[in-house]
Amino acid sequence: ENPQLISIDKTDLASSEGSQSLYKPEPLEKVINEMNKEIMNLLSKYAHILSERAAMDASYVQELDGILKEAKTIENHLKQKRESLKQRLNVIANTL
Repeated sequence: ENPQLISIDKTDLASSEGSQSLYKPEPLEKVINEMNKEIMNLLSKYAHILSERAAMDASYVQELDGILKEAKTIENHLKQKRESLKQRLNVIANTL
C-alpha cells in the first residue's frame, strides 16, 4: 500500500540476507552508546531544571516566612495600640 514501507522491507530483507555472516556488533554498540549519552544528557538537564525549581521554591518559602513574621509584628503592634486605646477610654469614662 505504501511504497516507502515496501521499499524499506525489501531493503531490510536484502541487507539481512546478504550480510548475516558480515554482521558486526560494533555499530549497534555505537548507536546504544550514543543513545545512552543522549539520555544521560537529557537526565542531566532535567536534574538541573529540578534543582533550579527547588531553589526557587526555597526562596519563595523564605519570602513567605518573612511576610508572616512582619504580619505577626504588625498584629502585635495593633493589639498593643488597641489595649492602650481601651485604657485611655477607660480613664476618660471614669473621669466623666
